[in-house]
Amino acid sequence: MKKHLFNALALLPLFLVAQPNTDVFLFDLNTKNGTFELSNMKNISENEGYDNQPSFLDNNTILYAGSRNGQTDIVKYNINYDSKIFINHTDGGEYSPLKIPNQNAVSAIRLDPDGKQFLYKYSLKNGEHEVLVNDVIIGYHVWYNPSIIVSSVLEDGGLSLYTNDIKSNKSYLQQKTIGRSLHNIPNSDLVSYISKEDNNVWEIKSLNPNSGITKAIAATIDKAEDMCWLPNGTIVMGKDDIIYTYTPNKSVDWVEVASLKSYNIKNITRLAVSPDGKKMAIVGESITKEGPIDPNKKLEPKLENIAWISGTWHGEAFGGIVEEIWSEPSGGSMMASFKLINEGKISFYEIEIIREVENSLILQLKHFNNDLKGWETKDETVDFPLIEITANKVTFEGMIFEKVNDKEMNVYVDLHDKDGSVETVKFTYTKK
Repeated sequence: MKKHLFNALALLPLFLVAQPNTDVFLFDLNTKNGTFELSNMKNISENEGYDNQPSFLDNNTILYAGSRNGQTDIVKYNINYDSKIFINHTDGGEYSPLKIPNQNAVSAIRLDPDGKQFLYKYSLKNGEHEVLVNDVIIGYHVWYNPSIIVSSVLEDGGLSLYTNDIKSNKSYLQQKTIGRSLHNIPNSDLVSYISKEDNNVWEIKSLNPNSGITKAIAATIDKAEDMCWLPNGTIVMGKDDIIYTYTPNKSVDWVEVASLKSYNIKNITRLAVSPDGKKMAIVGESITKEGPIDPNKKLEPKLENIAWISGTWHGEAFGGIVEEIWSEPSGGSMMASFKLINEGKISFYEIEIIREVENSLILQLKHFNNDLKGWETKDETVDFPLIEITANKVTFEGMIFEKVNDKEMNVYVDLHDKDGSVETVKFTYTKK
């Protein structure tokens, strides 16, 4: 017991000291046809303090460790209803919550005020809890099957890789000097972990918990600690504000696929993907800016400065319902689809792009009838050259995007009549 208490006290800084003010950000994820697109960001924790270690209970529910009353407890967040509840009420702090296979319960690391640190089980029905593992000091874990977990155990001043049999309450050492990131590898009977045996080059490896066999998969991004797997077998890692991917047996090196700079997110740590691969939870820190933002200050003509336009927008115009869906910046452009519905029928469509050209931006679009017959000729486009960008406004020649807040946007479009007169039409949008 003295050794356990000493080890638990040694782990205190990981959980209680100098914790960053982190949040859990939820994104829509599109990986069709080899793409990697993040959109519709939402800060689901939006809380002062340490909110971290997300995992998906199912496609519609996220678990994470959230700060409350000076300690960290288990939060269950419902995506459809944008609601969250704390599922436990204990004197200790809970960390790294995970769904227990085939049970209406979750497991989590609990650090009690007296320094004891054990793996606990918590009922999702009533919050009742019981100890699952108490023979080793588990820092992080992943369920291999309903009776076996793979864990990072604190010992000798670092983390070691163990398999833990819940039924027999026995633990087996697999490797010394590893990281905290543990995951089931899709479409396999293996678990991934990060080996730190070579301090200069950290390596992602696989473990077969049944045989104890380990194999190298890939070197990590330089000293990156956290990762996750997409359902298709691609690895995702984050560093600073950049997201990278690597596909074993296909990729030559890590590929930069997204930047969170436009979302004012830095220092990416934990990552989690929904079972269907359509949602991604990312932990990071919000970038705070000193002093008031000058709304009239001109910004550089870069897509990252107008990324707030991205998302699904709905509103009313021309006596009907309008929908406009803008992608995130990628490949030097943003793309949108627009449609107008009157009396339940499509009046017309638009395809829009904003692209980089000659150190500036240009908005171009084409119109289509409800049968996709084009208004413009084959090579003809309606062009709106950029005039200027400010913090809350993008002004093109003939069209203006105005940010009201994160959920509201106005678009002003100049319509030219045959007699030479110009009418400005206002579209009032709400983000869905």
